[in-house]
Amino acid sequence: MTGYASRTAEVFRASLSIELKSVNSRFLDLTFRLPDDLRSLEPLLRERIAARAQRGKIECRMSLVPAAGVAARLKLNEQLLSALADASRHIQTSIQGAQALRVGEVLNWPGMLADEAGAGESLREAATALFGETLRDFLDSRAREGAKLKAVIGERVAGIRRVLGRVAPLVPEAIRAHQEKLGARLREALASDDEDRIRQEIAVFGVKVDVAEEISRLELHLVEADRILEAGGAAGKRLDFLMQELNREANTLGSKSVSKELSDASLEMKLLVEQMREQVQNIE
Repeated sequence: MTGYASRTAEVFRASLSIELKSVNSRFLDLTFRLPDDLRSLEPLLRERIAARAQRGKIECRMSLVPAAGVAARLKLNEQLLSALADASRHIQTSIQGAQALRVGEVLNWPGMLADEAGAGESLREAATALFGETLRDFLDSRAREGAKLKAVIGERVAGIRRVLGRVAPLVPEAIRAHQEKLGARLREALASDDEDRIRQEIAVFGVKVDVAEEISRLELHLVEADRILEAGGAAGKRLDFLMQELNREANTLGSKSVSKELSDASLEMKLLVEQMREQVQNIE
């Protein structure tokens, strides 16, 4: 399902922006674009999204921009600096020709510098809280889209039900008329008055073209579709399976057709099922 949400807050003399957006996908695919100071939050954010979403290619993007005119003040990690100095001296003593650490290497050492505008546990807590608000907005946007898709699919289900209501009463008469034509052709082809054999052939044919079972299953599938739509929650995978079953029954109805009305009804139902299938791929 598609969805979008973004929020911005001022934290520690910097502007923190969070953006969540998703496009349609049958599976859940998460991508994160986080600043270095917040990269440690990725497992937590991933877990929170996965707990609330099952489908969609979702991207989470965070940016941390110092406020205009505010210079970042850097602090050295004194404890780490002391440990590096001890390690450097030990290596130089133990290994002949070993070079001392350069200033650039020390400054770029992970955890050596702390930026007051964008580091620390307080920043991570603020980012987590803002992410929670953004995630709620994002899920609300997907819920609004889901409501629209529910209405669209409901219309298609009602359309199939109307087609069934129109053709179901025609089935017995269509089969009877076709059986009469078949009987006449059999008498002509067999050049015989063997009515027992003719009746047997017609009875076998009647069983083969009887679509009452297919119509009953279609009606049951439509009832199940209504139930799933009304139940809410994650329904995409269940509806996806149901579309396969509806399409199978519509195909069988067409293959057993003995009249133009039944063939047209089969094609109409398959079109409605295909329209639903396209939308179901987008449903959470």
